[in-house]
Amino acid sequence: EVGILAKSYIDQGRLIPDDIMTRLMLNELKGLDRYNWLLDGFPRTVAQAEALDKECQIDTVIDLDVPFETIKCRLTARWIHPASGRVYNLEFSPPKVQGIDDITGEPLVQRDDDKPETVTKRLQAYDAQTKPVLQYYREKGLLKSFSGTETNKIWPHIYAFLQTKLPDVSQKDAATPR
Repeated sequence: EVGILAKSYIDQGRLIPDDIMTRLMLNELKGLDRYNWLLDGFPRTVAQAEALDKECQIDTVIDLDVPFETIKCRLTARWIHPASGRVYNLEFSPPKVQGIDDITGEPLVQRDDDKPETVTKRLQAYDAQTKPVLQYYREKGLLKSFSGTETNKIWPHIYAFLQTKLPDVSQKDAATPR
């Protein structure tokens, strides 16, 4: 129910309100206190960060400093095959025939939240709301920033940093989302 509500905000190109996002995330984190975990994209506001801090001890916050133009180009180049969930990117993983799924020959679609005008709105909202979060964690001494435009160039630095925090995690384990 909360996920459906969250999707309605995403489809409109809006960020999910703090109370909804916090409920979603804290519910997912219940029972993970015995494990190391990495969150991607949460918290995005100071209110979310404060709510998270009340429930969990945060050891490290990683900031991927990627120019908005790079993000916009990648997202707006993303197309999907709805039936299978296959994802194509016109820049680095295009379909063999533009606009057509390689396997079924069916048309590809662009999600509403990947359309240029929606991406621009989301990036502007992200910028306004997230800079204070970075400052919040910077002041706590928990923030580590990595700058770049290419995953294969940024990832080795992030992985080396994570090895200092979690030396027993293998590269294979680190690359497997859970």
